Amino acid sequence: MASDLPSNSPAFQPLTGLKLLGAALVLSMANLIAILDMTIANVSVMNIAGGLGATTSQGTWVITSYAVAEAITVPLTGWFTARYGSVKVFSVSMALFGLFSGLAGFSASLGFLVFARVMQGLAGGPLMPLSQTLLLRIFPKEKAAAATGIWAMTTLIGPVVGPILGGWICDNYSWPWIFFINLPIAGACSILAWRILKRYETNIIRNPIDVVGLVLLVVWVGSLQVMLDEGKNLDWFSSFYIVALAIISLIGFVAFLIWELTEEHPIVDLRVFRHRGFSAAVVTISLTFAAFFSSNVLTPLWLQGFMGYTATISGMATAWIGITALCVAPFVANLSTKVDPRRLVFIGVGWLAIVTYYRTIASTDMTHMQVTFPLMLLGLGMPFFFIPSTAVALSSVDVEEINSAAGLMNFMRTLSGAFATSIVNTYWDNEITRNHADMVGRVDPYNVSAANLLDAGMSLDQSNLVIDKLLTEQSVMLATNEIMLIVAMVFVAAAFVIWIVPKPTKQIDIAMGH
Repeated sequence: MASDLPSNSPAFQPLTGLKLLGAALVLSMANLIAILDMTIANVSVMNIAGGLGATTSQGTWVITSYAVAEAITVPLTGWFTARYGSVKVFSVSMALFGLFSGLAGFSASLGFLVFARVMQGLAGGPLMPLSQTLLLRIFPKEKAAAATGIWAMTTLIGPVVGPILGGWICDNYSWPWIFFINLPIAGACSILAWRILKRYETNIIRNPIDVVGLVLLVVWVGSLQVMLDEGKNLDWFSSFYIVALAIISLIGFVAFLIWELTEEHPIVDLRVFRHRGFSAAVVTISLTFAAFFSSNVLTPLWLQGFMGYTATISGMATAWIGITALCVAPFVANLSTKVDPRRLVFIGVGWLAIVTYYRTIASTDMTHMQVTFPLMLLGLGMPFFFIPSTAVALSSVDVEEINSAAGLMNFMRTLSGAFATSIVNTYWDNEITRNHADMVGRVDPYNVSAANLLDAGMSLDQSNLVIDKLLTEQSVMLATNEIMLIVAMVFVAAAFVIWIVPKPTKQIDIAMGH
């Protein structure tokens, strides 16, 4: 529904000067902490479980509960904003995110912590898409690419910074502080957002609540997320629990599609996928993010588990992706207003494919610089993908569909990352085992190495341990390189999908939204 306000209304005028800078900072921080909390607890599970008298397996629900809740509310953003207004939803979500972060920090039992994380995830879901659409609303139209660039960089940095910050806080303070740090940020952002942005409030449409669609969404997304998070621990489909979750998720998804496409007032507007440009851009974003996220998850596991890196050093190594991306982002934001954005996406994703293919020659004797150099190169390509692809996706839909489109785009991106993490972790472990078994019979068939170790004064058990350690390291390296090759191929596929998008003929005009 288009706004009834005249075009010279303050609601249509972009911000300038310090107000623009302050609003951009508020919206960027909101997006950052929502994404940060997806990964900040990953390295803190053992500390949390130990502090609350739970097992490490039970402690993983601290991660799963947040991911499930957030995945449910991200696609609901369009419905929330239509019913209550985008600025109000953003400000309230930000305040509730801070409140439940505080409650999570004060938790004295695992049950209460999981409850607080669920509520934190529900509140945090709308922050990602709304920070994006509100950034585009407050920036002048000719600087829409810069707004997208700011949002994209916080989206990229969050998963990298989260584990580093979480590990540092747990090592130097205590686990509750990974949640307490959200309190001042969320409180300030909520108040400032309302004061600065309330003139940009959207019109309210009081459509009936689609209860059936909401229930189906909760069922299929919740089942799928829990299946992805717990699948590896329960050996996937050998577990009745995982099979049941898969069946529930599949049936729920099909029922959800049928219902939402035929409902007059759907809770999630799936009709935005009728736009070829939006659908193709979302496929490109999903494939690229899945590939990027899978390699990004695997790298610290490899460095910490088998290359002797500490959590802090491995985090600093992967952080180079964000650093170089930040350096290039302003240039790409400016370039994307002058060049066909599809070409930029193709170049960016193609560059990611080339660099990832280069990473397939990694070895166990690599220096720190040899590890970080390709990660620096990866960062150079990320803005070329993220900034124009997001702009192309949102500019492909009708004005009144932008909030729904942003929510669905973020949902698909988040879901693709979850899929990639589960698949890569499982495949990596299986390939390590298979490679180890293949090499056992080929290494030292005449026991020459074992004899040399025995002559050097080692016992038989010690010599066997040394040889097994070498075998494991090489098995891990082979498995890691195999995955990098697959990731590179996914990048290539994603690069070509973007050409399905029609040549963009308009810029995003968020200010004219409903």
